[in-house]
Amino acid sequence: MKKIVLMLLAVASAAFASDAAASSEMVQAYSVLAAGVGLGIAAMGGAIGMGNTAAATIAGTARNPGLGGKLMTTMFIALAMIEAQVIYTLVIALIALYANPFL
Repeated sequence: MKKIVLMLLAVASAAFASDAAASSEMVQAYSVLAAGVGLGIAAMGGAIGMGNTAAATIAGTARNPGLGGKLMTTMFIALAMIEAQVIYTLVIALIALYANPFL
């Protein structure tokens, strides 16, 4: 944890020490980094959520095969909602990359 804090302080000192032209490039570089990290975290969370949803559906169907169709319908709705969160993150990342409001 200390290494991360020291790294962030080092990067922040470089950002505050730069001039206006380099500042614009620095903001663009940080936007790319933030978009990559944000998408990675969103994709990881979505994959974990989808895996848990599928596992619960399979377990429920194994316990009561008569409810398999109803469980599958509910699972697909849940998967769509989980995937929507990842797509929202993608949209925010694309806004930060191409229509950067921080410049």
